[in-house]
Amino acid sequence: MPRKVTQSTQTKRSLSKELDLEALLLELGEFGLYQRWVFVYLGLAIIFTSIYNCQYVFTAAGDNYRCKVPACEQSPPVYDSLPWGKFALPSTGYDCYQKIPIGKSCAPESFSNKTRRCYSWVYEEGLSLVAEFDLACQEWKRTLVGTIHNFGVFLAIPLTAAVSDTYGRRFALIGTCVAPAFFGLMRAFCNNYILYLFLEFVEALVGNGTYSTAFILALEIVGLKMRVLGGNIIQSTYALGQILTAVIAWIAPYWRTFTIAIFSPSFLFIFYIFFAEESFRWLIIKGKDDEAARILLKIAKCNKVQLLPETKAILTGAPKKIIRSTTIVTRSLSQRPQRKEKNLITQVLQSRTMVFRISVVSFWWVSVTMIYYGLSINSVSLMGNKYVNYMMTAFVEIPGAFLCFLTLDRFGRKSSIMTSFFVCGISLLVLPVVNNQTLMVTLTLVGKMMSSLIFCGIYIYTVELFPTNARHRLLGFCSMTGRIGSMCAPQTPLLMAYMKSLPYLLFGSLAGASGLLMLLTPETLHMKLPDTIAQAEQMTLAGRTNKPTNLIRHGCLLTASSGRRAISAASPVDTWRPTGADRRVSPSCDPSPTATMAGTVDLDAILLELGQFGRYQIRNYCFILLVILMSAVYNSQYIFAAGEVSYR
Repeated sequence: MPRKVTQSTQTKRSLSKELDLEALLLELGEFGLYQRWVFVYLGLAIIFTSIYNCQYVFTAAGDNYRCKVPACEQSPPVYDSLPWGKFALPSTGYDCYQKIPIGKSCAPESFSNKTRRCYSWVYEEGLSLVAEFDLACQEWKRTLVGTIHNFGVFLAIPLTAAVSDTYGRRFALIGTCVAPAFFGLMRAFCNNYILYLFLEFVEALVGNGTYSTAFILALEIVGLKMRVLGGNIIQSTYALGQILTAVIAWIAPYWRTFTIAIFSPSFLFIFYIFFAEESFRWLIIKGKDDEAARILLKIAKCNKVQLLPETKAILTGAPKKIIRSTTIVTRSLSQRPQRKEKNLITQVLQSRTMVFRISVVSFWWVSVTMIYYGLSINSVSLMGNKYVNYMMTAFVEIPGAFLCFLTLDRFGRKSSIMTSFFVCGISLLVLPVVNNQTLMVTLTLVGKMMSSLIFCGIYIYTVELFPTNARHRLLGFCSMTGRIGSMCAPQTPLLMAYMKSLPYLLFGSLAGASGLLMLLTPETLHMKLPDTIAQAEQMTLAGRTNKPTNLIRHGCLLTASSGRRAISAASPVDTWRPTGADRRVSPSCDPSPTATMAGTVDLDAILLELGQFGRYQIRNYCFILLVILMSAVYNSQYIFAAGEVSYR
């Protein structure tokens, strides 16, 4: 008796094996009405996560203070110590030390010239937790708040990634949006410094996975050409949240009022349950094809798109007769038996390409997070109004995101991000030799704008480098590693005690090193998102092109010449065989999923065709010669560093 075809069985076979999602997104609309609506509600979540991620800059802001001198204080005490401060306080160090009183009156003869450490202080503003918890002369306790927050983010990212990849992007998004409200409001009524640090950590732990979740959810629903635009919209939205943080802090400067104002609205995110949809890519990977088909049909309806009959048949589960040569959304299927998949982590660790890529990307993240947050934190110490300064450093992120939009698709991911790293590094490294305050602020803003471009570009680039089945976990791991930089960033103001420009020298050096490491990863411009680790590995083999490129799924190396037949998802692998003219591919080319380039490619023949010493090779020789030149300098510097001098 023939088996009845149901939507469940039919869509499961079709969605997981036949749908080309990139081609389907072209058919549905790469950035239609549905995608715009998703970006609106994701943007609101990103604005609030931006506020929560930088609120400690104002709640734990530094405050001017001085020693309290009971014999001379008004009631209530005020920060201004004129005129008695000239004889009651030392000329320097009066924030932590005072002259020892030898009398009970407020007169010059009542104070000796010897000093002692203070035990109580008077604060100029008294609006931050520095005054509330009496943290004067304990700068490390103030900066520890930001470090503890970023340690929470450090753990939140892999935790959220695991939840997102296991239970779905939607569940992770709503959970991380609502949870901060509870712990944030508890912190607003806290009267103990240790308890405050604990609540700061927990709030960051449960609430700071929103950005990475929203970023992945947004980029998984847009087409190939809209990926950069989508990433830049998200980055600009995050910058808008930072500007809004400074505005709210300016309106409600007292830290308790400010905390209540920013965390109370988070309870409203519970209503996302009624309209936020899951990522159809995640649903297909997890085998939940009926739900994925429902969302895809909803996208088509919302975007007012008439699907091809073949596509509609796949999504609805209707019996269909599809001619593979006429459809743009179906993939050719190999009839080979499916092999049992290894554990995902095992696959990643067994891939030298993926391990190396994760290491390099993680270093980028450490660098850019330290630079990005370090410049934001140090901006409040610049001359002028601290709220305006912070808004300026946040506002320059918007033109940075716009530059990212203009350059990433035009010049490629690598060239754009690498150039930004170098420009950022140079602008920060020259700061120590600049004396003009306006020029110093300008260079700082240039560095922040470039770090914003890098941050936006590196999110997009990282998403493109890793496969769907491990994308959020690997992005989460790299982002988590990057939080080492953001944990260190709040401590960088302490470096100014040794050298005023030392933080900027550190930021500039990290930017330069990261720019050089960009040479070691593949270009992903016009590449379709890889779905498996094998596809992600083969990105290294694919050359840069001006057309959308699909990754090799079934073995043989694609030829570079447009006139030759290539094995792709749209052509069955059994219909192509290497000919004598195809010198680059050996007759033993195996179109199985485990085939590799080893033994199938004549690399010398490829180099003859590519050019034995063309522009690419010349450029690489320039890089190599620069390294050799610096190596020669390092190898001979001791001659002068330890050179003989005359003495008597």
